[in-house]
Amino acid sequence: MFEKGLKEFLDKKAAQYEQPGFIKDDPICIPHRFTKKQDIEIAGFFAAVLAWGNRKSIINSCNRLLGWMDNAPYDFIMNFEEADLHPFMKFAHRTFNPIDLFHFFDYLKYHYSYLGAHSFETAFTKYLNKKDEDTEPALTGFHYSFFNEEIFPEYPRRTVKHIASPAKKSACKRLNMFLRWMVRSNTNGVDFGIWKNIKTSQLVCPLDVHVARVARYFNLLQRPGNDWLSAVELTRNLKQLDAKDPVKYDFALFGLGVVEKF
Repeated sequence: MFEKGLKEFLDKKAAQYEQPGFIKDDPICIPHRFTKKQDIEIAGFFAAVLAWGNRKSIINSCNRLLGWMDNAPYDFIMNFEEADLHPFMKFAHRTFNPIDLFHFFDYLKYHYSYLGAHSFETAFTKYLNKKDEDTEPALTGFHYSFFNEEIFPEYPRRTVKHIASPAKKSACKRLNMFLRWMVRSNTNGVDFGIWKNIKTSQLVCPLDVHVARVARYFNLLQRPGNDWLSAVELTRNLKQLDAKDPVKYDFALFGLGVVEKF
């Protein structure tokens, strides 16, 4: 059992930060520029993958990337040819460079075009059972498919570091954030709720140094280090506060850690 009043306090903080006003300064503002489902998925995927460092820098990099796609990411992915890639040779965000970007393009084109998929959701759900406690199988399977040598025999080995996997003990913070965006309800106007085959109770809380610090303060996390098992431990403890939607507390922990410097 946790300290009396913790649920009430974190519920209040989650509600405080899960508001439309949160969007403009967060990478989630990138997919919020779009209305078509596939545009939201692709823009959200890049925003999550590039969510590394200063939030303003992340948003600027994403806007630059989407601008070169003529702000129509799905149409670009479905129709780009080699000649269209020239502007992207100038793209870089931290250690993410054009070599990485072009493999991402190839994977997305394969998923939407050659698999005939109407949603990016199936890239994750084909590895997930509704009885699974969390999305570990989905994330592990997604990593495998993203670098499947039978499909992409010449994929750049350097790009592997940009798609995390529980099998490598990563907390998978950015992918867990992307899944939160796509799966959780849009009732409060922040997340999208456009994916219907992953349960909110299966989501794992995005874990970074700020969230981990606040979680340890409240004894929601005991493990040292910020790895996959720590993310799972935190999520299981959050389920004691809300079994159906534990990841709503990501707003509370992130807001306390980043905004309030708790």
